[in-house]
Amino acid sequence: MSALPRLPLDRECPMHPPKTYARLQANEPVARAEVYNGDKVWLITKYEYVKALLGDERFSAVPSMPGYPQLSAGVGAAALEERTFLRMDNPDHDHYRKMLTREFTVKAVQRLSPRVQQMIDGLIDDMLTKGPPLDLVPALGLALPSMVITLLLGAPEEDHAFVQDRASARINFNATPEQTRAATRDLLGYLEKLVTEKENEPGDDILSRLIVTYGRTGALSHEEIVHMGRLLISAGHETTSSMISLGTLALLENPGQQAALVGDPSLADRAVEELLRYLTIIPFSTRRVATAEVEIGGHTIRPGEGVFMLTPAANRDPEHFPEPDRLDITRDARHHLAFGYGVHQCLGQQLARMELQAVFATLFTRIPTLRLAVPMAEVSFRDDSVTYGVRALPVTW
Repeated sequence: MSALPRLPLDRECPMHPPKTYARLQANEPVARAEVYNGDKVWLITKYEYVKALLGDERFSAVPSMPGYPQLSAGVGAAALEERTFLRMDNPDHDHYRKMLTREFTVKAVQRLSPRVQQMIDGLIDDMLTKGPPLDLVPALGLALPSMVITLLLGAPEEDHAFVQDRASARINFNATPEQTRAATRDLLGYLEKLVTEKENEPGDDILSRLIVTYGRTGALSHEEIVHMGRLLISAGHETTSSMISLGTLALLENPGQQAALVGDPSLADRAVEELLRYLTIIPFSTRRVATAEVEIGGHTIRPGEGVFMLTPAANRDPEHFPEPDRLDITRDARHHLAFGYGVHQCLGQQLARMELQAVFATLFTRIPTLRLAVPMAEVSFRDDSVTYGVRALPVTW
């Protein structure tokens, strides 16, 4: 009997999911695997099945539930520290999520768009002034989301580095439980002070509006507002940062697609959807544990069994995306699952789309000759984190 696949699997090519995903999808779309401690889990790789299970409330997102699957002891410890609706089931999930919904509507994001465009223009101005070569990760990939999340939370700009460091430490596969708990404590301690300041003197930001609307009425406690701030940092910073840098690399490695975007910046919206599908940078966020018996693909998933609904595999399903391993920014990829599906679908997806569309349209319009400054083989990838990306991206023009 062959050994079960052990998560996380190594990538043969840094820009593509492990080849085992495609093999399972074609031959065994509902399969068994192991995680770090030997626990058995289910792997779901077929688009149709992944989407169905993500919309099935017989699967729980609560990490403390018996059988909930984890990729490492450190990541598991970080998940247990979370006390936000991201790790809740209904009705609690919807109760808390609705308190933030108005902050991320299409209209709210459109109001932010001019300010974000100014930020992007300023960062690219700085890049052009400094001149090549430079590392795109700190210059744009980290800088823009840091500025946006600081704006949203009303936090001091000089706190960017601390917030980024502590948020990244929480989601590192190789971190020990003690290290992730320490990073979580540091981040919560920072937000504790920030929320206290805003309780005394509210401003024009998300935390202040939560305090005024829900904190002062007793609907949200001080601690709950602190944890909502931590969720916004993790969900709205690390992911967009990785997409900016990794998405830029994907376009640089596909010069025909880069040229198409330079020739027609209006393709930015389709380009972003395709990059989200193609890269799927949060490969293991959609893990659940069954709370009832569920039949899928000829298999029975029983209560207490952990499930990984592998969105990177689903987003490369040839039945839904012809030639799925080819980047095609003219493709209509809007039905991808990179933001999840069902009640836990990413709340901030419209903000992420707006930032990414503006970044790619502006970057390649203003610097159409942008290219890698090192061979692709020398690019270092961050494969030890819940969010996939690059550690550095040296570019020139």
